[in-house]
Amino acid sequence: MKKIDLNKSVYELTKEYPELIEILVELGFLGVKNPAVRNTLGRITTIQKGCEKMGKDLNEVIEKLKSKGFEIKL
Repeated sequence: MKKIDLNKSVYELTKEYPELIEILVELGFLGVKNPAVRNTLGRITTIQKGCEKMGKDLNEVIEKLKSKGFEIKL
């Protein structure tokens, strides 16, 4: 099973699981599609921080990731 540690940066997670990019875009994290943004802001941003900035419910994001076959580590 694919494990996502929510303490890792978006950059680290998308390097490990490239398919995560499209899932995050579906969830409204549009910047993650841009390699330059992923390589800069993505290195210092976690999924949790992204949710806070965008006003997204972290639990909804977690449920979506689980439905796509990811195990979440908080």
